[in-house]
Amino acid sequence: MTYTQENDPMGLASLAYLQGEQNGKITVRSNIAEDDYIPVKYLFRSFNQMPALEQKALTLCQGKVLDIGSGVGSHALYLQEKGLSVDCLDISPLNNQVASQRGVKSTITSDFFSFTSTEKYNTLLLLMNGIGLVGQISKMTAFFDKVKELVAPGGQVLMDSSDLRYLYVDEDSYCIPLQDRYYGEVTYNMRYKKAKSKPFNWLFIDDSLMAQKCTENGFSFEKIAEGDHYDYLARLSIKQIAI
Repeated sequence: MTYTQENDPMGLASLAYLQGEQNGKITVRSNIAEDDYIPVKYLFRSFNQMPALEQKALTLCQGKVLDIGSGVGSHALYLQEKGLSVDCLDISPLNNQVASQRGVKSTITSDFFSFTSTEKYNTLLLLMNGIGLVGQISKMTAFFDKVKELVAPGGQVLMDSSDLRYLYVDEDSYCIPLQDRYYGEVTYNMRYKKAKSKPFNWLFIDDSLMAQKCTENGFSFEKIAEGDHYDYLARLSIKQIAI
């Protein structure tokens, strides 16, 4: 899909913020909950304003970094200040325009699964539930295949996600309703003023299932930290085959 201002509410909202509209909100609609809102200024937060899991992930980055779903470049700006080389990969040209205006040195406009590179990366970074771009559990193998193309020998993937079972918590127990798909598969669309995205799939994957998918695809899974609300940070790496 070609991104324009009409179907890129996040990019348009970010550009408006940079131009002085400081109090904008992006409306987020899903198939599992009531409408929610993202204050645009949250996308522009500094390192000190980020959640602890994001801060931890950024301190663990090393070597050449590919920031996947980089948005307006808040993570990349911190990493650049620390002397790391970062490529920002985002599907929105407006997000990349804003990131460049903020001082990000390298932006790439592409879908993750379509992106190719002759260069390998030491760290692939997927924050703000960046693993969500996989969309559905059935596409996890395609995700790992793409990671194998991009990651350097001995490299790492740093990702965070959440277990959406918290939506079904009732006091000391929880009951996930029976359905024909994994409960962490969500359909979203977003709106900012007259700009509206097309519906898109987004994946929230619990740590146990993520570890299982890693094993099935030849990766190791290390849970580094947990948040306060069923969220976690993990490091993935390709398993070394003993000779």
